Amino acid sequence: MKKILPIVWQRLVTADGETCERCGNTYMEMLRAVEKLREQLAPLGIEPVLRTQSLTEHEFKVQPQESNRIWIGDKPLEEWLDASVGQSQCCAACGDENCRTLEVDNTVYESIPEALIIQAGLKAAQQQ
Repeated sequence: MKKILPIVWQRLVTADGETCERCGNTYMEMLRAVEKLREQLAPLGIEPVLRTQSLTEHEFKVQPQESNRIWIGDKPLEEWLDASVGQSQCCAACGDENCRTLEVDNTVYESIPEALIIQAGLKAAQQQ
């Protein structure tokens, strides 16, 4: 029986169905990362399962730092990577709100790269 490694990603989705560029880029990185994790974890009987969640514009305005956020297993991505969370100006979809950034080893990421998602996923799988 396979063990499930849940991966949850949430982001802003406007009333028009749009999201910001950095969330869109993270989504593409996420799809590649989940596929690679699937290949790497299959021999261990672990299957990563991605679930996406949408934040409304109202939810985003109340808590903009919740957009472009990833959880793997029972922890947010930043905990697996010993990273810190920041913010920076984004784009029209985000309005006047700053969007979430992630800092790992003195490098700030606006979009979360595939390699970091894989790294966190492998750490989470070790605890399965």
